[in-house]
Amino acid sequence: MERAQPSSDSPTRDSKSPTVLSIECLKGSSKADEWTGDMLQTGDIVEDLRIGSSIFVKSPFKNGRSGVQKILHTAFRAKDTSIFVRVRRGRDDFAELQACIVPNESAGKKQYMLRSIDDPNYAVGFLDRTESECFELQASRSARMVSALTRNRLQDGYVSYPWERRMQELLSVPNSSSFLSLLLLPKASDRAASRYNDLEDTLARANAWINASQASGVPIVFMNIQTESLLTKISGETASSTVNAGSLSDLANLANASLYGFEDYHGVDIGVVRAVRLWYAPLGGEIPIEIKIQESDTKLGFAISRTEEGFIYISSVIDGDENAPSSRSGLSSLYKEAVAASRLLVVSRVSNQKVVPWMVSSTGAVRCFDTVSLSQKLSLHRHAKVPIFIHVLLWDRSSVSISVNQTRLRAASPPVLPLPPEVQLARHPNENQVLPLPPEAHDGGDRPETRTLERDTAGELSFRFHQFTLSSNWV
Repeated sequence: MERAQPSSDSPTRDSKSPTVLSIECLKGSSKADEWTGDMLQTGDIVEDLRIGSSIFVKSPFKNGRSGVQKILHTAFRAKDTSIFVRVRRGRDDFAELQACIVPNESAGKKQYMLRSIDDPNYAVGFLDRTESECFELQASRSARMVSALTRNRLQDGYVSYPWERRMQELLSVPNSSSFLSLLLLPKASDRAASRYNDLEDTLARANAWINASQASGVPIVFMNIQTESLLTKISGETASSTVNAGSLSDLANLANASLYGFEDYHGVDIGVVRAVRLWYAPLGGEIPIEIKIQESDTKLGFAISRTEEGFIYISSVIDGDENAPSSRSGLSSLYKEAVAASRLLVVSRVSNQKVVPWMVSSTGAVRCFDTVSLSQKLSLHRHAKVPIFIHVLLWDRSSVSISVNQTRLRAASPPVLPLPPEVQLARHPNENQVLPLPPEAHDGGDRPETRTLERDTAGELSFRFHQFTLSSNWV
């Protein structure tokens, strides 16, 4: 039977095939162009090398790959790193590469590879193969391309970022976020604080808090809600009364639990408290106002109070005194517009420090700022003749009149995204709202009511103020 003769343009394996210097693709190009005919591919046979203008070697290469590596090492030490490579595919198909010589640290000491001038991501090395092996690699190009596609994985990594500069330049208050939130701890259901109400109770209290805040006139809108896990050490009755999370079968019991426990490797009982964080935002963003103090100023011209939910707001302004600091800064005009819109003029920051409520304790007390200490701070500004910078929450940016002197504003608030139409206040203004009274509603200020002040159970740093004497809130 006559054997079929191989075609002259389809080289096959020969048992006496000579050893040649071939190309090994080490790093692919940025667009995988190494699979096109214009770039060098694994299995290409090296025909000649030209390094700089003085070194030219061609096939066959003495000592193969090791001999070429010595040539590359000599050229690299002489700082002659430009190299031109010409390779052969099949019998008479040629390709070329202009590259530079760079160390190949992964291959060892005094080992070099070639990095493409046109695409620095593309790098090739040299390998000794038989000519028939090179022909087989060239013929399997399509299969290897599919294999490379299967093995390819997206790469990730870390890149530097100018955090300090961005936080200085792009925030309305440098180094302080515009995000507002309230963290609610689960409420203890007994005096020993060994048992806690379930997660649904905490969510309901968060819902009630934001509804009550909106109903009282605080211009905020709900954004998001999430649970937060807080680790604590538990023992005794608390440990025995918590849900055990020791196995997968216990997970179903954790769905609505506010506190569950587990034992660590050292036998210590660890409790996980599931708090709720409520995220909210001002309806119209925050606006900064600068209140400048003059030598003749004897009062700032406004009073501050606090809602049951913990928000500080401007409760009154002096009417008819255009030279008062509150009038000069435009604060009086903003207050009147807030009253006309049935909103509270809520103070969100003083001297760039946030003064909104930020936590609810396990006793149910809202942690917020003290109006007495705030009044003292503002009065100290007046005595020291130091300007006051405050931020207030807006209810509608377009409704704020230009009476607020823009030169008084320290920085522009970040753009506020429009709220979707389905986002509405939980309650509309009604007769039960706690609204700031206009100046004429006060009885001249000559006979202030007697109000009381008492400490709550939230700790030494938190107070609950009931019905303040109005004159004590004026600054």
